[in-house]
Amino acid sequence: MIRTIIVEDDPMVADIAAGYLERIDEFSLEHTARSGEDALALLRACHVDLVLLDVFMPGMDGMELLRIIKSQFFHTDVIMITAAQNSEDILKALRLGVADYIVKPFTYERFRESMLQFQEKRRLLMSPEVAITQDILDRRIFIKKPEGGAGRPKGIDAQTLEAVVSVLKEQPGLFSLKDIERVAGISRISLKKYFDYLAETGRLGSSKGYGGQGRPVTLYNWLG
Repeated sequence: MIRTIIVEDDPMVADIAAGYLERIDEFSLEHTARSGEDALALLRACHVDLVLLDVFMPGMDGMELLRIIKSQFFHTDVIMITAAQNSEDILKALRLGVADYIVKPFTYERFRESMLQFQEKRRLLMSPEVAITQDILDRRIFIKKPEGGAGRPKGIDAQTLEAVVSVLKEQPGLFSLKDIERVAGISRISLKKYFDYLAETGRLGSSKGYGGQGRPVTLYNWLG
């Protein structure tokens, strides 16, 4: 799980962000802080993977907290969610290394895209099964090539991907493309694209096995 805190002095905005976050798998909302000082206390008291951070707050503002996070909490990433749209603040945030910058008011779609992109980059960089190549850096980490949204290659549809992942999570052991084709109701050619994508991003393992009449077959296992 990606342990997350929201730092936002407006209760309504904080509730919206919390509601959106709860709809996305693999994120755990640990706390909501109403000020930079409260957030700093939380960071010192518990492990936090991601901070969703506003700029304009009483007392310590978001930019000051961002500087502290980047200098003292190296394992913690930050996504700004703020009404600050001036180029100076945006430039400061980028130079300090924010993972994304979301401008209020924001939609669920934009919020979800940001979380999924963060999730995928984190999974790639923390997965020992994935060999990081220049192509992966370009397409998945720095997004320099055309994508299908949230860092996905073209041809990988978000809803279909979620459906495939949902089926794979239910598999107790090894399985083949043919096994999942029966359950998912997706053609083997299309399904292979999703399997390749999930393997490339470290979510699906594979090994060689043998099927009927001793024919070699690729067997997969869900890594998460």
